[in-house]
Formats: sequence, structure tokens, C-alpha cells
Amino acid sequence: MAIPNNSIRELLQLMDLEVLEDNLFRGESRDIGTPRVFGGQVLAQSIIAASHTLDEGTLHSLHAYFLRAGDPESPIVYDVDRNRDGRSFKARRVVAIQHGRPIFTMAASFQIDQEGLDHQFDMPDVPLPDELQSELDLSQDHLEQIPTFLRRWYMRTGPFDFRPVQGVDVFNLNKRPPFSDIWFRLSTPIEAPDLMHRALLAYASDFHLVGTATLPHGISFLQGNVTMASLDHAMWFHRTVRVDDWLLYSCDSPSTSGGRGLARGLIYDAAGRLVASVAQEGMIRVTDQSADGSKS
Repeated sequence: MAIPNNSIRELLQLMDLEVLEDNLFRGESRDIGTPRVFGGQVLAQSIIAASHTLDEGTLHSLHAYFLRAGDPESPIVYDVDRNRDGRSFKARRVVAIQHGRPIFTMAASFQIDQEGLDHQFDMPDVPLPDELQSELDLSQDHLEQIPTFLRRWYMRTGPFDFRPVQGVDVFNLNKRPPFSDIWFRLSTPIEAPDLMHRALLAYASDFHLVGTATLPHGISFLQGNVTMASLDHAMWFHRTVRVDDWLLYSCDSPSTSGGRGLARGLIYDAAGRLVASVAQEGMIRVTDQSADGSKS
């Protein structure tokens, strides 16, 4: 299924923040069919807000917490604190505010480019994206199995093309080891600086990651009795990246306990270069549901 260019333009427009005052910015939200703002959007916009307060430096790491669900119908204000401007590293703290309350916080570090030691894990040996089916190729029969309140989210036409290696059927789940691999890319090439590609990589990294923690339990967020939400997000950028080229997201989940699931991800480009690492903990709640679909 082809993805229309207007969805990509819409995503890039979300990254074009309005300057309100020194260190203060405002961004709009994109409705992806959920009652709350997509966490990856707030993450990416926070990166852009922080970058507007820098003269130089490349984003190399971030640590963020999702505090409250965002309202997709209202703008978000980003307040940036210039924590430190050193000779090699620059630190920023961003607070995303909506309706007078913080919904998200992020600490980010930027580095002046320099040479150093170099090594990485090898990329997993998996099928190439051209050999795999896109998530967008979903049959009408499957759509009818999705709860009504989630159907619009699953039918969304987003700017990214995701192609799962394992081809998990989210409608007929079996318990399996907590490992998953998925290829993804922005469906149309874009002309954008390195910082924008890193921000959009952060946006895409919030898809699919914490879902890895559900695999050993044979459950899915598409079930009416499963509630999931991102709690935090950490990311390290190792090398230059282009999100309009194919990238492999190799994920695992070492533990789920206490209503939370931990997931980790390594992102490789098609040449096998490790471009980023990700870690995220998410809330995972399963409620009892009777045969007639009502919760007990």
C-alpha cells in the first residue's frame, strides 16, 4: 500500500515549532487515532525544541519520562532549560506543558563531533525488507476483529512503512520468546539536516518497542482488556542515520513484572551499522474479561 506524501508533510510540519520567547516553543499534535498524544511525537518535538537553543553540537543521548497523557486537540508548550554549555558537551532539559501541567520531561546531551574508538555488535541475520509484508497490508477480516475504539488507530495511514521479520499475527497470538525484529523507513526521501533525521528516528522508536514485553504472555494491545502506555524512554545515537533508508529495529524484553515491561532495541541501517540504541519501560495492565466482553 502506498503512503501519501501528505502524511509525511504533516509529520515534518509537526517538527516546525513556533518560537514564543527565548527557550519557549509551541508545537501542534497529530491525531493518529488514539485519545492521547503519541509519545514519539512529544519526544521528537522536545528534541527540536532543545536544538533551537544550540549553536553547535550533535544529539547523542536522551532520557525522558511520560508524566501524563497528552491532549491531541491542544498545542504543547516546550520550556527548555540550558543546563550546561561545555567545550565538548552541552546539556538541555525540556519540560512539555499542556493545560498548565507538565506532561513530559526530557534531559538531552549534545556533543561536538570528535574522533574516538569504534566498535559495535553485528546486525542480526534476518530477511531483507523486500522479502517481507508491510503492516499496512491488513485484510478486512482482520480489521473487523479489532475493538471499535482501536480500529481507527490500526487503520491510520502513517508516514512510516513497518515490515516485521517474524510476521506476528496480533489476532492469533501464541506465547513466544521476547524477541522481535522489524524493518522500517520513512516512505519518501526527505531533504533534512542530520538533527531532523535523529528526531524522526526518536519518533519512530516509540512504535513496537514495549510490545516486545507482551510476547511471552500471548497478549496484544488490540485486546479490549489490555492497557499499555510508555512510562519512560532512553536513547543513544551512535552514528549518522537517515530515516528514509531501511532500518532494522532489533528488540528484546529481559523482564516484565509489577505491571511494567522493560524492552530494549538496537537500530541498524541496511549496511549493518549500529546507529542507535533504545530502552523503554511501559505500563502493561490486563483486566479480567467475561465471555460477553464486559470487564470484571
